[in-house]
Amino acid sequence: MKSHVTKGIRDSIPECKKATEFMRAVEEQFVSSDKALSSTLMKKLSSKTFDRSRSVREHIMEMRDMAAQLKSLEIDISDSFLVHFILNSLPTEYSPFKMSYNTYKDKWSVNELLTMCVQEEERLKQEKPQSVHFVATHDKGKSKRGFSQHKETGKQ
Repeated sequence: MKSHVTKGIRDSIPECKKATEFMRAVEEQFVSSDKALSSTLMKKLSSKTFDRSRSVREHIMEMRDMAAQLKSLEIDISDSFLVHFILNSLPTEYSPFKMSYNTYKDKWSVNELLTMCVQEEERLKQEKPQSVHFVATHDKGKSKRGFSQHKETGKQ
């Protein structure tokens, strides 16, 4: 039986005379893997922050997926706790949104939070002022007037 087990596990399984002993030893290897996976998932979930590299929808779905994985490993995270965890992972530009949630009497589900955050993300995008960048250029030997000079003289 041992020869049919993956090499990575094979060396950590003690010699067993009975199949039931062998199966118990293999199971113990996976229990410790589950504990390590749980720790890794908990660490990732607790340190997760929204960095704008993706949409807020993807961010929340990833956090919800981690919570579901933890649940499958028998670590329950309540919906209410996850909602607060997600809110805490959002950047400061979401502060008015968070304050609004905290003053609202009803609690949201993760799905309701997801919908509201997507709407808030869209509102923030529309509210964000468009910026224009000016680059001054200089030719060899000749300098062109900078933006501030044009502004002062009124010339364009």
